[in-house]
Amino acid sequence: MTDLAFASARMTFAALMLLAIGFSTPAPAQNDKAQNDRQISAIFADWMRDQRAPGLCWGVVTRAGLVQSGCEGVQDVESATPANADTAFRIASMSKAFTAYGILTLADAGRLRLDDKAAVHVPELAGWAPDVTVAQLLHHMAGFVTDDPWGDRQQVLTEAEFTAMLKAGVPFHRAPGLAYEYSNFGYATLGRIVGNVSGKPYQAFVREQVFVPLGMVSTTYEVRDVPAARLAKGYRWEGQTWVPEPVMRDGAFGAMGGVVTTANDYAKWMAHLLGGWPAMTEPGARLRAKDTGARLRAKDKAALLRAMGNGGGQPHERPRPGVDAPGCRMMVIYAAGLVSGRDCLLGRVLFHSGGYPGYGSHMLLLPDAGVGIFAFSNRTYAAPVAPVWDVAGLLQRDGRIVADAVPMSDALAAGYAAAQQIWASGRIDAVPDMLAMNMLMDQSAPRWAAQLAQLKADNGLCDTASPIRPEGALSGRFLWRCTHGRISGQLLLAPTRQIQALRLTRN
Repeated sequence: MTDLAFASARMTFAALMLLAIGFSTPAPAQNDKAQNDRQISAIFADWMRDQRAPGLCWGVVTRAGLVQSGCEGVQDVESATPANADTAFRIASMSKAFTAYGILTLADAGRLRLDDKAAVHVPELAGWAPDVTVAQLLHHMAGFVTDDPWGDRQQVLTEAEFTAMLKAGVPFHRAPGLAYEYSNFGYATLGRIVGNVSGKPYQAFVREQVFVPLGMVSTTYEVRDVPAARLAKGYRWEGQTWVPEPVMRDGAFGAMGGVVTTANDYAKWMAHLLGGWPAMTEPGARLRAKDTGARLRAKDKAALLRAMGNGGGQPHERPRPGVDAPGCRMMVIYAAGLVSGRDCLLGRVLFHSGGYPGYGSHMLLLPDAGVGIFAFSNRTYAAPVAPVWDVAGLLQRDGRIVADAVPMSDALAAGYAAAQQIWASGRIDAVPDMLAMNMLMDQSAPRWAAQLAQLKADNGLCDTASPIRPEGALSGRFLWRCTHGRISGQLLLAPTRQIQALRLTRN
């Protein structure tokens, strides 16, 4: 089960790049949604053919839900039934986000701490892994060896067999806490923690906490419960033909990759995740959700969802997938069932891949813009990574991915009004009550007066009615157009809500 596998363990990123480079995505005509939809479909269809995947389904999601979707190819080769938005795919390691959500939900309820020793909740660990913490398991920092593809084949273990494995222990690849090492075994152990702490089977807990509330009626952990008429049958490409993969029942390793879902259902989960943003900063909002081991104390589910993007352990560098910005590399960190990073084109991103015998999947969240993109395929380890990122680039160029505007706070509005009054009067002490105590210590009032007079002489009359663009609740930037030029400004308020810095620069 790959976490992202920009290159899966069996399919390298370089190969995906070579396949994707042959496709060009010209910017669509302005507001031409039909052309945009055709281009998105073409990106996925070309990838599917290049990868020789029998079928593929994709979706574009906003906080309101699924806004665009499509399917290519067939859900099974034998009957040639076309894939559709209700076709069920195994999404492999994209399931890890549900496990992480379960852990954070229990932490928020005060039923465990992220810095707890995992052995507190799984006694079988006490004899051989007494110091591994819940957080280390969550962030793949427990020291276990990377276990793709071995972990995939453990899906069918019974709980009793997994208990025996936990009692016997597994070797450490390195000491816990030293480095990021992607571990399916670690996430299976988190699933056992969810079950032990909640007092109910892991799968039942996720069903009650996620699937039922979100109306994901076609989502399950047991692939054998999916009607054959709706199941995307998994294949590998071998000997120039599609060979069916064995159907593996759900078992103790389901927490690392057992979810079976549809495009229509998965879109509900992505919309739910996007609902964590934007974060509000009103007084009293408890938004702290860091990996401190303390109870998360989320004011609401939105804060818990944002906690899923909080990384832990060691960051690491990865190449950017897709055809855009081929030289770009990202510094990323594993968060809670999601990889967190900042892309050179898209800004803040959260993403994850899934690879499984018979299936591949990928999801990408742009939380600041409230947009998500996902795709599922039914070929072994064929995660549609490159096309998902290429579609994100297309949507950005088309103006459909735009970061949320930061709301204006009362404090910043008052501070900007004070800055406008300072400019009009030519005196920094025109609004003494709005100045933080450092302002006249950093620069004297006469020096401020001289600086303001020089700016006015150089630039002439300025339109100070232009709005300030908030960067947060206590800072913002503005641009004043003047007779002879423009003035760029930056306003920074102190914790006292008074002006601690006012920077005015002629462009």
